[in-house]
Amino acid sequence: MVGVGLFFVGNKELAKAWLNQYGLLALFLILILEGAMLLYFAPSESLVPLGVTLLAESASDYATIGAVIGVAVVGATIGQYALFLLAKRGGREYLLEKRWFRIDADQLDRFDGWFQRWGRVVVPVSNALLFTRGMLTVPAGFAEMNDTEFVVLSALGTLVFQTWLAAAALYAVELGFLGFL
Repeated sequence: MVGVGLFFVGNKELAKAWLNQYGLLALFLILILEGAMLLYFAPSESLVPLGVTLLAESASDYATIGAVIGVAVVGATIGQYALFLLAKRGGREYLLEKRWFRIDADQLDRFDGWFQRWGRVVVPVSNALLFTRGMLTVPAGFAEMNDTEFVVLSALGTLVFQTWLAAAALYAVELGFLGFL
């Protein structure tokens, strides 16, 4: 029930409730949808810190923190790969006509230009940075990048990003900004 509400309504409180109730499985499923650019309301910028603070018993619970990061990387990479395949097989016009694809033609031209200029290196770099995460997934698909290479590069950039988010959450807890742990 909560998952249906998350997908159709979009609410951070629902994401938090789902994480509380289902833990890592919820994080995994939410990040698949987020990686595919379907959940703009619950970006990984909030999901991984929330996952760390809700699921880890303490800041030194390295196994749980590692599991949160691992689940986030695998989930986001699966979602990005699904979007990559849609771009690769469906093409530009197919995606631009979809209501759920919230990137307009001008933005897509800009991301295509980045990919054309810098090549494959932009996939992990964009996945490691705020505000550009996943944006080069579609141009990589249009360029018919090798599937395995895309998955490896996407996962690498996502690993850097999710680790940074978990570390930031732990630092915030240590400073007392987040008293959850």
